Amino acid sequence: MSDVSTAARDRLIVSTEWLAERLAAPDIVVVDASWHLPTAGRDARAEYLAGHIPGAVFFDIDAVSDADSPLPHMLPKPLAFSAAVRKLGIGDGQTIVVYDSVGLYSAARAWWTFRAMGVERVLVLDGGLPAWTAAGHALEEGEVKRPERAFTARLDNGVIADIEAVRAALAGGRTVVDARAAERFEGRVPEPRPGLRAGHMPGARNVPFGAVLADGKLKPAAEIAAAFTAAGVDPGKPVVTTCGSGVTAAILSLALASLGNRAVALYDGSWAEWGSREDTKVATGAG
Repeated sequence: MSDVSTAARDRLIVSTEWLAERLAAPDIVVVDASWHLPTAGRDARAEYLAGHIPGAVFFDIDAVSDADSPLPHMLPKPLAFSAAVRKLGIGDGQTIVVYDSVGLYSAARAWWTFRAMGVERVLVLDGGLPAWTAAGHALEEGEVKRPERAFTARLDNGVIADIEAVRAALAGGRTVVDARAAERFEGRVPEPRPGLRAGHMPGARNVPFGAVLADGKLKPAAEIAAAFTAAGVDPGKPVVTTCGSGVTAAILSLALASLGNRAVALYDGSWAEWGSREDTKVATGAG
């Protein structure tokens, strides 16, 4: 791993030991950002109430979203986001540590959301809740109520891509990378959400999010870079990430950021938008 990628990763990922040593620090806020697909049959909030990292608040990516959009868990407006996180007791200048109950899944989406809202000091717990419990650290039950804090969102449009930005990227100059499984990308299986065509954006590349993970953690830098390179993607060049609804795309965004790539935007609408429109082209096969 190069010095650049080591430093970049250290600014993004923290260990269970690091967090355990700082859990009581007043400037640290721990956030449980667990979320599951409806087909998983799991209730993330109920699981949080049954056991979470001590002091952690629950961040619901469906609830903290754009209520006016027909698309799932779209990025909320800055004022609405500020109001929601203030109520969670998250304030300006604090260090936010996000995790999820899988290892690394929806925590990446929460990480990206806070980054999109201008938070620079937002970290991801390596291995999430499974790593925390495996290390022998305690859990607590019930809801955590923190005093409200002043929070001001400052939208960073550089990490966000809308459909027109994706069209422009596909036309040349920026690679679009799809995090969905190969069978979905290639259109060999129906999309889990009704009303969506099967396939991918013509010209997009496929790096299934699992290709950059091992045991709920990001793989080493060399293996992450190799996963992108094998798909025909230069991991150091500007990239737009996409997936089914903007959740696993954030895992690719986090992986690229861990390599030091600062030119990564996430297509928030992802396939939920592209695959439902009549004015978008869809390709099938390996691409």
